[in-house]
Amino acid sequence: MYIPRLLSEKLLSSSAKYPVVSLSGPRQSGKTTLLKQLFPEYRYVSLENPDDQEFAQKDPRHFLKTYDRHVILDEVQRVPHLFNYLQGKVDADKINGQYILSGSQDYLLMQGITQSLAGRVSLFKLFPFSFGELKSSANMPESFEKAIFQGFYPRVFEHKLEPDEFYANYFETYVQRDVRSLTAVHDLSLFRNFVKLCAGRIGQPLNMQTLAADTGVSAVTVKAWLSILETSHLVFLLPPYFRNFNKRLIKSSKLFFSDVGLAAWLLGVRKPEDLTVHFARGNLFENMVVADFLKQQYERGQQAELYFWRDSNQHEIDVLAERSGVLIATEVKSGATINHSFFDNLIFFKKNAGDQPVQTWLIYGGDADQSRENGEVRSWKFLEGIY
Repeated sequence: MYIPRLLSEKLLSSSAKYPVVSLSGPRQSGKTTLLKQLFPEYRYVSLENPDDQEFAQKDPRHFLKTYDRHVILDEVQRVPHLFNYLQGKVDADKINGQYILSGSQDYLLMQGITQSLAGRVSLFKLFPFSFGELKSSANMPESFEKAIFQGFYPRVFEHKLEPDEFYANYFETYVQRDVRSLTAVHDLSLFRNFVKLCAGRIGQPLNMQTLAADTGVSAVTVKAWLSILETSHLVFLLPPYFRNFNKRLIKSSKLFFSDVGLAAWLLGVRKPEDLTVHFARGNLFENMVVADFLKQQYERGQQAELYFWRDSNQHEIDVLAERSGVLIATEVKSGATINHSFFDNLIFFKKNAGDQPVQTWLIYGGDADQSRENGEVRSWKFLEGIY
C-alpha cells in the first residue's frame, strides 16, 4: 500500500527547473519509494551496490556516460568524487531533471553538493510520515499514545509491522551499517547506550559534559557521536532564540529524535499503555509535536526555522518562530484536560516581548480546539497551519 507524500508536487516542479534534484532523509523514510513513484521512467542505481559503487569510483566518466540522463542515484554520498564529474556533465548537457540524487547521510551529501553542484541543484528533505500524510490516507492514530508507540516510519504502516520488532531491527541495522561507515566506533555497545541516553534527554537543553559522564566517554567523543546521529537524521537540535530579550537565556540547543517511535522504543515503551505512567510521557509528546512542525516546513520545501526560548529562571516557550515581525509562541502539554497553568509561560513571554506582536498557541493531549484569552488551543491531531 503506497501512501502519497506531501512533498511530491515540489519534487516534480523542481525537476522541471533544475538539472539536479537532491532528496535526503533518514533510512527507510520512504525516499526510494517516493522517487520511483514520481519518476517511473528513470533508471535507478544504488551506490550501496558493490558493483555499481566500484564502477562509479574507478571509472566515473564512463559511469555517467552509461547513466547519462533521467537517473536516480541513491546513496550517492558513497562515491564523493562523483560530484565533481556530475558538475561537468550537467553543465555540458543542460538538461533539467537529468539526475535525482538521494542519500541518508546528510553531511556527506551536502558536502558534495555545496562543493560541486551549487546553483545547479534543488534541495529537499523527506522524513517519516507527518500527521497530514496519515490523515489523507486514513491512517491517523486514534490516540497520541498509539502515535508515539507506532512512530511514523512508512514500513510500519504500509506493511502492518509490529513497532517494537521494526525499531529493534532498524536500530541494529543503523548501528551496524551507518555508524561503522561514518566513523570508527570501537565499542558498539557503548554507542548503543549513548543513543539510549540521548533518548532520555529529548526536549531538554543538551549538556555535553553530563551526557559524556553518564556514557563513560569524553565530551569530544560525545560531540563526534552526536554529529553521527545528526548526519544520519536520527536526531535534530532545536536552537535557542536570542533576539530582543535582555534576560539571561539558555544557550544550549534542545535534543529531539526525528522519529518519536524510535525514541519511545529506546526508552522501553512496548505498548501504548506503557505511556500512561511513563516518566518521559511529556517529553515524548513534545518530541512528536515539534517533529511534525519540522516536517511541515520540509514538506513546503523550506528550511527549518524553529526555535525554543528559555531564561535562567526556567520560563520556557517550547516552540518559537518569527513570521513577518510576529513571534509565534507555542506551549506543548500532554495533558488531556486544559489547566490554566498551561498558559503561564505564554503569558510571561508575551509580557516580556516588549512591543513585538506575539501570537500564542497551546497544543495539548485532548481532542477539542478552543479559543482562550491567553492563546489558541489546538488538539495534537490538528497541528497544521501554525508554523
